[in-house]
Amino acid sequence: MTFNLKKIGPGLLFAGAAIGVSHLVQSTRAGADFGFGLIWALVLVNIFKYPFFQFGPRYAMATGETLLDGYKKLGNGILIIYFILTFATMFTIQTAVTIVTAGLATSIFGDFISTEIWIVNILSICFFILIIGKYSFLDKLIKFIIITLTISTVVAVFFAFKNSNQTLSLTQVFPSTLEFGFLIAFMGWMPAPLDISIWHSIWAIEKQKTEKDYTVKSTLFDFNVGYFTTIVLGLGFLSLGALVMYNSEEVFSGKAGEFSNQLISMYTKSLGNWSYVFIAIAAFITMFSTTLTTLDASPRAMAKTTELLFGKVLRQPYLLWILILISGTILIFFFFKSDMIFLIKLATVLSFLTAPFYAIINYRLISSRHTPKEWQPSTALHILSWLGILFLIGFSIWYLTTLNTSN
Repeated sequence: MTFNLKKIGPGLLFAGAAIGVSHLVQSTRAGADFGFGLIWALVLVNIFKYPFFQFGPRYAMATGETLLDGYKKLGNGILIIYFILTFATMFTIQTAVTIVTAGLATSIFGDFISTEIWIVNILSICFFILIIGKYSFLDKLIKFIIITLTISTVVAVFFAFKNSNQTLSLTQVFPSTLEFGFLIAFMGWMPAPLDISIWHSIWAIEKQKTEKDYTVKSTLFDFNVGYFTTIVLGLGFLSLGALVMYNSEEVFSGKAGEFSNQLISMYTKSLGNWSYVFIAIAAFITMFSTTLTTLDASPRAMAKTTELLFGKVLRQPYLLWILILISGTILIFFFFKSDMIFLIKLATVLSFLTAPFYAIINYRLISSRHTPKEWQPSTALHILSWLGILFLIGFSIWYLTTLNTSN
């Protein structure tokens, strides 16, 4: 397939939603704490999650409906479980991405406004953007955001390698029992929570409304571009953490503002002080796009779910859910505001533990009679799906059995 930028959209929206906490925070921490020792985990989790993310846009373009419509065909029980899981995780996910965005805002604009006020301001701005229907500008801007962040990250890694005095070691490590909790948190959002496959199916349907020749092949190519980008940037942020902070006495702060300053300083140490404003704004825009995307997608998914379960009982279900999500996010932030790292770990671990559910259901749906035969997975994709389900279940059970000793 020839490259056509007009047909690239939902795949980069996926990348924009994914390249947030998992990359800016977790991948960087992985490099800072373990050097290059967790590359195996980053690569494996991306490989084993791949089919379940891909099944979202594949199903949408093959059938003309979202994954949630497909879940409905598998039975109301599936939708009810999805509703419960989403309600249990969406507040911590939204709070985690918003607090990092607020921290970056504090780093850029100064601390004359507290993080608490930044949280409220950012959520308010996102709310008005979404309600007045201006979210479409992000769909156009996301290409520039992802390209800018990719180039800046690759350049920063190049200079970090060039300026590093460390002896490069690619020896892979498996964290001790006490560190196993971080491994699960690291993989939980790498490259993203699996329920983003549902959001992707919604975006693919929307894309087809404006791009009539956006087919199954188009969406798979679009998805692969976005997915490959998340892997490259994940490796990039891990490398920056390893090259700049590994074996140093500096440790990442649990406070949003201080952490953001440390994060941005990694780039400036590699590129020079001249790059501070450029990098800070790129990082902020990236996290703001993630905050905006999650604030839009979760309420849309919940509104769709309640409609499928109960019919159109609410006049404006999307508005109601977005207000619920904003209120819950603010309450959770004020409760956990002193420990950003704990909040992020809670959100990422919950996402990893719910991943087997989404993996199994997505695989079951794409392999069922509800998906046209010609767009069902190939033999290789079937095998990868089975291995992925075993991987996710195995690590989840292992984590739960070591919960008392994991940090």
